[in-house]
Amino acid sequence: MKRCLIGLALFGAAGLALAHNCPNEMKAIDAKLAQQPQLSAADAARVKQLRAEGEAAHKAGRHDDSMKALGEARRILGG
Repeated sequence: MKRCLIGLALFGAAGLALAHNCPNEMKAIDAKLAQQPQLSAADAARVKQLRAEGEAAHKAGRHDDSMKALGEARRILGG
């Protein structure tokens, strides 16, 4: 029983940690964009759109949506 409770507590803590990782993802995207990567105009516009969507979702408390958008932006940027 004790192990189960500890496992649940750790699982909950991991969820909270991921929910607050959105700002780190946004910073990483901003840093990549500051390096002026070689992107097509369409890809650059998509990255900026996804970055904005991710920030809006984060501010609205929709962290899963935020991480999805930010992850797609990072994928387009190459990592």
